[in-house]
Amino acid sequence: MSGPRDELPEDTHEELFEDAPCGYLTTRLDGTIVRVNRTLEALTGYSRTELLGQRAFQDLLTVGGRIYHETHYAPLLQMQGSVREIAVDLVRADGTTMPALINSVLRHDAAGAPRAIRTTVFDATDRRSYERELVRSRNREHEIGRQLQRGLLGGALPGDPTLDLAVEYRPAVAGLEVGGDWYDAFWLGDRQIAVVVGDVVGRGIDAATTMGQLRSAVRALAATGLEPGALLEALDGYARRHAVGEMTTLSYVTLDLDTGALAVACAGHPPPAVTEPGQAPAFVWGGRSTPLDATGEAGPRSQTERSIAPGSTLVLFSDGLIERVDRPLQTGLDTLLAELDRRRGQRAAALARGLTVAMLAGRTSSDDVCTVALRWTPAPTL
Repeated sequence: MSGPRDELPEDTHEELFEDAPCGYLTTRLDGTIVRVNRTLEALTGYSRTELLGQRAFQDLLTVGGRIYHETHYAPLLQMQGSVREIAVDLVRADGTTMPALINSVLRHDAAGAPRAIRTTVFDATDRRSYERELVRSRNREHEIGRQLQRGLLGGALPGDPTLDLAVEYRPAVAGLEVGGDWYDAFWLGDRQIAVVVGDVVGRGIDAATTMGQLRSAVRALAATGLEPGALLEALDGYARRHAVGEMTTLSYVTLDLDTGALAVACAGHPPPAVTEPGQAPAFVWGGRSTPLDATGEAGPRSQTERSIAPGSTLVLFSDGLIERVDRPLQTGLDTLLAELDRRRGQRAAALARGLTVAMLAGRTSSDDVCTVALRWTPAPTL
């Protein structure tokens, strides 16, 4: 009984070699080409007569490819006996280039001495196009994320004669994606402001989108008159209901510019630091709770309240300012307080910038760094 296999024409060994889906060539140890198949002729545009004994394999490479052949490919082949999936550009007979992947093995004689090199050449044009499009796609996503982030972090800060407010923002250097650190400052009433610093889990467009949703939610909730603790409780419910911002950390602070009344609530975020005249800088450790949607269950969020003296400075920051892999977190916290003590009386812009520069100490960071400095100097009471 005959079947489909019986109807297939017989392939000779020569046909399998000549019409293989990749180019084949054999060269001497110095690269001189001694055998090729038809596929290689088609790929390069050179005839067999123009190749055999007339050119070395490295002659088919671009200048950069020839340098790589000399410094890496040939030494590796001699040491390992083979090289796999080496990306090169071949120069065709018409002068155009073709991306290719090559694999080579040393052929030895009966005594074990190397005598020839066998190489396969695969056309990588489609693969190179795919890789370039992938890079373009990633670059587009990165730029969209950056634009979203810049839009979210832009805008005028509240201004008042009693208020000196500034922000220093340093995007992550290591890595291409947008980070999740964000800040905001806005009026709650005629004489009260709110300041927020947060950190969204993740990177890229998703992180930037989450930042925008949470920033809008904070402003909307604040407009209802909620105190910091109640606001974080409502924001936690928002995050849970809409599956947005899970494990986000943030500090939310309100300040009355007439009385100096300060209210603080932190959801898993580093505590704000306060420097009052005549006192050592200190962190505001009260009003702490877990990050947003950390447990999957709703729970009360506390806040702490106090008054600050005229001339006091308040600093909110993201964890990138204090965290380093080469030291304990407590060292970062202690260092921040020492730097604040050294910068008493500085204007907000100089303080935010100086703190950031000093804490980074010339190193690059894999995390965004956000520092918000606020100095309250009300007019003297007559």
